[in-house]
Amino acid sequence: MKILIIDDSKIERVIIRSYLQHLDHEVFDAENGETGIAMFAECNPDIVLLGVVMVGINGYQVAAQIRDKFTDWVPIIFLSGKTAPEDIMIGIEAGGDDYLPKPIKKQILLAKMTAMERIAAMRTQLLQTTKKLEIANEELERLATLDGLTGIANRRHLDITMAKELARAKRHAQPLTFIIADIDFFKKYNDHYGHIQGDECLKAVASILDSSLRRPSELVARYGGEEFCMLLPNTDIKNAKLVAEKLVNAVRSLEFRHEGIDKQAIVTMSFGVISLVPSRDVTVKELMLQADEKLYQAKENGRDQWII
Repeated sequence: MKILIIDDSKIERVIIRSYLQHLDHEVFDAENGETGIAMFAECNPDIVLLGVVMVGINGYQVAAQIRDKFTDWVPIIFLSGKTAPEDIMIGIEAGGDDYLPKPIKKQILLAKMTAMERIAAMRTQLLQTTKKLEIANEELERLATLDGLTGIANRRHLDITMAKELARAKRHAQPLTFIIADIDFFKKYNDHYGHIQGDECLKAVASILDSSLRRPSELVARYGGEEFCMLLPNTDIKNAKLVAEKLVNAVRSLEFRHEGIDKQAIVTMSFGVISLVPSRDVTVKELMLQADEKLYQAKENGRDQWII
């Protein structure tokens, strides 16, 4: 353990250090409260042995400052000849955890250190467990935003992000582009190749759509079934057309055979695109309905294309 002794009596510090030296502890000492607080920040001790009556700020004030400034709990044991019940109560209220009466008796000190070593081990284990839980919660939160099959954003994440980006576009009067896309004749693809190959097709399409967008703020999400959505903040009509054409060509480049339609057919997608600087009364639902209408037009016009 790392043990910090804070006491203005050099003799007391030397005695305590001599008692602890054969226990393989790393011992630091400070001659007053101010130095002790600074040293606490530097050495990050596992336990503090703290004198009560000191020149400058007293031990109670030191304990209170340590508890106020540092979030990690570290045991504080007061060293004092003042052991009346009211003195002990003041120490506990100031942030102390235990009392050792002066003059310090070696056996009592070593017994306390053994007990504190157990507490330090449990504290370390607790911190490790807490860290693991934090990491697990972060991973669960991340997984909650992803589509289980394709690994891209899911509908929940899309809904949350769309609301934020629409509000931002309104606030700053910036253009916003939203795209709904659908794999052409996907039911026939599934019927011909089976659902396992259908899933592979969905994963490949998701990957090519995701890799076709460059900016970190752009989002590709699986909306459901064979439908995908793309959200492009601060993207005007001119750039929306370029992106839409790029996406159509990207899916074609996969060259997935689609013999459910024709021996020479490949998997393609249709895209409905809406790009605008949204007015105050535009809603997420309206954006999606408008993009869906354009997707319907793209399908009516022969598929494998985009309509804006």
